Amino acid sequence: MSSAAPSSTTAEAYVRLAHGIDAHMPGFIDGYGGPPQWADTEVRPLPELLAQAEHLADQVACEPDAERQRFLKVQVRAMQTMLWLLGDGLPGGEQLSYEDEVRGLYDIAPLHTPESRFEAAHAVLESVLPGSGGLGARLDLLRGRVAVPQSDILRVAAPILQELRARTARLLPLPDGEDFSIELVRDKPWGGYNWPLGNFRSRIDINTDLPVLLTALPDLMAHEGYPGHHTEHALKELHLSRQKGWQEHSVQLINAPECVVSEGIAMNALRAVMDTGELGDWLTGDLCQLAGLDAGDVAAMLAAGRALDDLEGVPGNAALLLHQEGRHEAEVLDYLQTYGLSSPERARQQLKFIGNTNFRAYIFTYSVGGQLVRDAVQRGAVTFAQLLTRPLTPGELVG
Repeated sequence: MSSAAPSSTTAEAYVRLAHGIDAHMPGFIDGYGGPPQWADTEVRPLPELLAQAEHLADQVACEPDAERQRFLKVQVRAMQTMLWLLGDGLPGGEQLSYEDEVRGLYDIAPLHTPESRFEAAHAVLESVLPGSGGLGARLDLLRGRVAVPQSDILRVAAPILQELRARTARLLPLPDGEDFSIELVRDKPWGGYNWPLGNFRSRIDINTDLPVLLTALPDLMAHEGYPGHHTEHALKELHLSRQKGWQEHSVQLINAPECVVSEGIAMNALRAVMDTGELGDWLTGDLCQLAGLDAGDVAAMLAAGRALDDLEGVPGNAALLLHQEGRHEAEVLDYLQTYGLSSPERARQQLKFIGNTNFRAYIFTYSVGGQLVRDAVQRGAVTFAQLLTRPLTPGELVG
């Protein structure tokens, strides 16, 4: 039972428009748990959908709640952008540039990270990676030594999730009945994915195309589970969709500004409930023993990981090369291997992601979203708990 009178016409129009776009571009809707009768999957002409988007924008402009209006305004703008991308461009026939695509869909700029930052990280890695020879080869050897056997991934993940859930519940109450399942999958462009299912439930998929590292497993479980995507979806379903009656939050869109905040939350999820010292002790202690790995190798990977964090802008730069500058895929693969120290297999996986229609602009939600959330929390503009329960936009997080 909602505690507030919902503007059902606005929410219904929003959900129906989202399904109309998804009919043209499958995957635009990431998850839906609202009224089944709103999930209209009929393929409608793009001009009709654009007219509906313009009408919805007018409805949103009349929304009396300022917070709801801010959220819906940028979301509807993203829907209009997606319709332009699916059609013949802007109303005047002008084609959207890649930069305009990122701005229109996500309300952020596709920032280029200076290569000097990557080179500085390489210098640090030279001093912390064991062995001799090229950095990429040494990094791959170390990754291999801290990889969790595929048959042990779920066993090792279980106590990690138990601890993260307990810490998240101390941060703020979780909805009764929230839960998720985990599946191991292959042949995906991403490493992990949370699928919102509604009713406070979701499914987490872990891609095993590349080795799953013990040092990355707590972050992966925090990112996708507690207090990351699963937690955010469950809490917003409770606080916004059910309690406020804002049923636009019963649908999650993959190409919209909400993803910047969502990925920003997930990128900072682990540090929200556990500090670096605790994590290091846990990984080189109990978790290392549980996984049957060498503590020295795990410690070395942790030391390398701090420098590897400075390479998070490499895939975004690669996306700019591919989509904005029109570079050949071979050049982009070389860039990923040179600056990201990716193996050929890892570079191809990254190229698969940034080349995917649904994710070609999405790549910037990680680096930009992560920095926006980190900065906003550090300067006290918002708490991590508020990020999990309020419909904030990227623009609201900018200092």
